[in-house]
Amino acid sequence: MSDEEHEHETFEAAGAGASLTFPQQCSALRKNGHVVIKGRPCKIVDMSTSKTGKHGHAKVHLVAIDIFTGKKLEDISPSTHNMDVPNVKRTEYQLVNIDDGFLNLMDGDGNAKDDVKVPDGDLGKEIKAAFEDGKDLLVTVVSAMGEEQAMSYKEAPTKG
Repeated sequence: MSDEEHEHETFEAAGAGASLTFPQQCSALRKNGHVVIKGRPCKIVDMSTSKTGKHGHAKVHLVAIDIFTGKKLEDISPSTHNMDVPNVKRTEYQLVNIDDGFLNLMDGDGNAKDDVKVPDGDLGKEIKAAFEDGKDLLVTVVSAMGEEQAMSYKEAPTKG
């Protein structure tokens, strides 16, 4: 293995934020925060705590929406237990092109990124339409747990 390859590998491991999730005590989770339910990164939309019997522990009932599929998931966990919280990253990219169902994006440093699919549904249609109109678009890509998806877009401010 050449030095270059070796360096690249170490950088990847460090650059990936070391871990996809971090533990957090259930009682410390907050509405609008993130949590992993059934192996999926979710945003908490509702949570309630119920006291159980005399010697039981308080249980936290979480209602959350999968940040990628929009599906509603629920979980109940003792408040003292740790739950995984996904490391969620939002990055804004400039849209350079749309090619074969993929967005060709560029970050602020000029690095190309072309492995993000055009989102399904209206968002994808809107991005395509705006792009075809010749608008300069900034696309926000959310990544969590090794998955990423374009979540929103806006018109880039015109430099003048």
